[in-house]
Amino acid sequence: MRRLANAAKRPTNLSLNAKVLDMARELGMNVSATVDALLTEEVKRRYWERWNEENKEAIEHYNARIAREGLPLARYRTFMKGR
Repeated sequence: MRRLANAAKRPTNLSLNAKVLDMARELGMNVSATVDALLTEEVKRRYWERWNEENKEAIEHYNARIAREGLPLARYRTFMKGR
């Protein structure tokens, strides 16, 4: 996923609930920063949700292979001995 934190800002118009907007301003909230942060989190969530769906078959095949053959470097995992 591309880095989002340092991207340039672009002005935009939003239609927001007037009462919520008034309350946010009364509370001294930076509405732009709040919306930006929440939108960023939602974009990341949906991006990874889509990525997982698009790669579901490959992940399932990999997991089945590991279940069948074990981890490729398992013999080097000395920290798990005796468990």
